[in-house]
Amino acid sequence: MKTKRIALATWLLAASIAPTLIFAADIPPSIPLWPNGAPGSEARKGEAEIATPGNLVNIHNPSIVAYLPAKEKATGAAVIICPGGGHRNLAIDHEGYNVGRWLSDHGIAGFVLKYRLARETNSTYKIETHALADGQRAIKLVRSRAKEWNINPSAVGIIGFSAGGEIAAMAATRPDVNLGNPPDEIDQQKSRPDFQGLFYPAIPKEMKIEKDTPAAFMVCGYGDRQNISEGLPELYLIFKRAGASAELHIYSGAGHGFGLRETNKSPAGAWPMRFEEWLRDRKFLGTKP
Repeated sequence: MKTKRIALATWLLAASIAPTLIFAADIPPSIPLWPNGAPGSEARKGEAEIATPGNLVNIHNPSIVAYLPAKEKATGAAVIICPGGGHRNLAIDHEGYNVGRWLSDHGIAGFVLKYRLARETNSTYKIETHALADGQRAIKLVRSRAKEWNINPSAVGIIGFSAGGEIAAMAATRPDVNLGNPPDEIDQQKSRPDFQGLFYPAIPKEMKIEKDTPAAFMVCGYGDRQNISEGLPELYLIFKRAGASAELHIYSGAGHGFGLRETNKSPAGAWPMRFEEWLRDRKFLGTKP
């Protein structure tokens, strides 16, 4: 009887982790933003990331996961993808990997950003310092390898969901963060994105919007909390009054966190197609270097 119980327990354990292992095998390897370790994370650089279904925490070696389209399909555009999670975790599947796969399938290079979490328990990181620096460094890294990845360095943008939208907005409107590390070849690239996508974002308190601010694609749900469902339209108006390019979509049947899921058959689930149309209209697609 004891042997049967052990065998059953082993089978149940295998059954419970198998989907995660199979799914994980489909994820490209992470590319560190700083090959020798991230400035400000020296004391914890040896710690491993912790993954649970759909979420990721304990990020001390920020990185990107590259979803590259086939060369014959590549449009030349690239997108840094910042998942949300309240700066406590990363909603890495429906706001990260799924988005990267979709973009790649449609000829757009997608790079899922694993950034440091400022509100994780016992975190020593700050949103406007470490998380923002990770977003800026990701843009520079992609530009530094543009030729290798068949990317037009003038068609590199950043998008973010919820808390990740805060990083995207800051990356598009703020100067480089100085972490005190010696600059390297990657730092020679510019960190300002060519476009931004704000998906039900946490809107930064301070955003300097000018006529030359990178064009913005904005999405939220009518049923989202007030600071987003009303705050994002207000931000759109700020863009318009400044003469900066912006497009806003509000989905009446959506709330917060819809991301990109195969099971989402609502109109809000069609945002990737609207985003691709917007990129094409803005002439970011089909502009290979």
